[in-house]
Amino acid sequence: MIYKLLLLLLLLVNILLSDKKSEVNQKISFDRNNAITDAVALVSPSVVGINVTQLKKQSIDPFFDPFFDSFFKRHHQRTYKIKNLGSGVIISNDGYIVTNSHVVENASEIIVSCVDGKTYEAIIIGIDELTDIALIKVESENDFPYVNLGDSDNLIVGEWVIALGNPLGLFDISNQPTATVGIVSGIGLDFGQKESGKVYQNMLQTDASINSGNSGGPLVNVFGDVIGINTFIMTNSNYNEGSIGIGFAIPINSVKLIVSELKKYGKIERDFITGLHVQRIDRNMQRILKIEGQTGLIITDIDKDSSGEKSGLMIGDVILTVNGKNIGSVSDVIKVINEGLHRVGDFVNLGILRKEKNIDIELELMSKKEGVFY
Repeated sequence: MIYKLLLLLLLLVNILLSDKKSEVNQKISFDRNNAITDAVALVSPSVVGINVTQLKKQSIDPFFDPFFDSFFKRHHQRTYKIKNLGSGVIISNDGYIVTNSHVVENASEIIVSCVDGKTYEAIIIGIDELTDIALIKVESENDFPYVNLGDSDNLIVGEWVIALGNPLGLFDISNQPTATVGIVSGIGLDFGQKESGKVYQNMLQTDASINSGNSGGPLVNVFGDVIGINTFIMTNSNYNEGSIGIGFAIPINSVKLIVSELKKYGKIERDFITGLHVQRIDRNMQRILKIEGQTGLIITDIDKDSSGEKSGLMIGDVILTVNGKNIGSVSDVIKVINEGLHRVGDFVNLGILRKEKNIDIELELMSKKEGVFY
């Protein structure tokens, strides 16, 4: 009798332990499968690794002497093939891919690696170097998985985000993008125009780890919506060390606008003119105009039928500001226009001094097919 009771007790204990183990396993499973893992699983099939062969020219002076320039000019530039890598994200079932322009600029060959192990040669649909966005395309008989583009105007500082991509070329080892998790650390950060000529405005900041090769990959929220394109990082030592937790992404709403035009026209039309001929005002002019210490450009001529003429500008007008920013040279004007990401058809506001009176004039940036400052 006692033996049977012991067996029954042991059986009950095993049942209780089994139920407890099952409960623990369910809890572990529940804890492991969360919004972040769901978002990674949703987006990963649409993330690609990009391997690029770029052609770069380098000037060579064989004798380091200007005397030989006229004899050896043809030999001063050599073309080198260099390898570059980056990331991208498929945005449509017919194979359109968004990445950074600095990933694919000057490419002679672009190979895209997908999570199914297949590789494709891509073509460039369009590049906007100013905003660092490129649109490329791959072809297949089958549909490609693609992401949902979210709304970067509806972000909260502190919300969770995930950076996916191809850091250090690891995608080619596993046929899977790597994922790092962080938060939105900041929004609306403006860096102006960099030495490369690129303009980074309204950027998103994240502490999700981003490294070399992540450029062009998606930054997504916990719903799997792409909210930005990972672009650059800040490091401890002139950008040649790893990430220190400060990464930046181009907001997806800006990307949408650029991609739409690249898809239609292959470029963003920024080759504009104004028909204005100007020169810098020197100290003598400042004294005559009674604006000592003020920089600016005086209009010396205006092309007929140009936007400058149509705007009501006159010879002798002094341009003091463009879009509210003081200017002192043509390069200042171009920098302000570029930082505003202006294109043909946009208007800029000029602060004008005319006969000792300050006025504002709106100036249209016209296409050259129909005159930038000279």
